[in-house]
Amino acid sequence: MLDRDGPVPLYIQVAEVIEERIASGELTHGDAVPSEAAMEEEFEIARTTARNVARELRRRRLVHTVQGEGTFVGPPGVPLRKRSRAIYVRIADEIVLRIRRGELRPHRAIPSEEWLMRRHGVAKVTARKAVARLRECGWVFTVPQGGTYVSAREEWPVEWR
Repeated sequence: MLDRDGPVPLYIQVAEVIEERIASGELTHGDAVPSEAAMEEEFEIARTTARNVARELRRRRLVHTVQGEGTFVGPPGVPLRKRSRAIYVRIADEIVLRIRRGELRPHRAIPSEEWLMRRHGVAKVTARKAVARLRECGWVFTVPQGGTYVSAREEWPVEWR
């Protein structure tokens, strides 16, 4: 439980929680630490506070950051634990499943970037990458300043029509 009124800054308190997870073995060398978006949601903190958490963990030499991939336990060069598929691919796959089940119907909006960010604990760039993948495959189309919608069934990838 964070002490929001105490003398210790929130970013230090959250860094200590994550340091405890590392010390206990819940997070081990090569594991990704929670993303900024995941920290925002779990600890109800601002994005700048989450950035300061990562900065503090790096200062303590507990983690390192790989541009475009995330922040990982251990020093640079530690083998990263790779997920079987990138998170944006898993997000896109989940949306495709919802489309195929009929939960998301043609010409209806898909969940917003903000919703995807909260649901999956990812940054905006990751949510956008998932939507871009759906668009590239033909599952969705985007109307500038209007949103992203499920494509007509005849526009879906051939193997799913």
